[in-house]
Formats: sequence, structure tokens, C-alpha cells
Amino acid sequence: MKFHYYPDTDSLYIDLSERTSVDSREVAPGVVLDFDADGHLVGIDIQHASRIVNLTRLEVESLPLSQIALIGPRVPAPVG
Repeated sequence: MKFHYYPDTDSLYIDLSERTSVDSREVAPGVVLDFDADGHLVGIDIQHASRIVNLTRLEVESLPLSQIALIGPRVPAPVG
């Protein structure tokens, strides 16, 4: 699973699978679900993401992760 944030458009794409999207459905204003050829959910696109979700914090609980990768510009940790 990968999270892609595009600040120029304020959109967040949650890539759930490496499969190619062939169909998209808007399920709420600015929220689009992408599906593969078999009808499985492969991604979620959220437009105007900073208005809908808190982008300043990512919390993970009880996932069977074997790897965590932080890719992109590094942001210094807050002081204090």
C-alpha cells in the first residue's frame, strides 16, 4: 500500500494494489474508487484532501508490516 500526496492539486491517492485500474467510480464528492478488471478495489483518490483528512499525522495500528519506507523530502521533527 502506498500513499501519494500531490500538493499542487491537494490530492491524496492511496494505492492499494499494483494492479492496473480499468474503472473508476465517484462515491462522494471528490472521492473516487479505482477498480481492476476483476472488479477489485485498487486505489482511492481524494481531491482537496487537506479539507477532508488530517494530513499531518499517519497512525498505523496492528498491521502485519514487514517494511516501512519513507520516500520523498524529509521534514524535520517538531522541536519541543
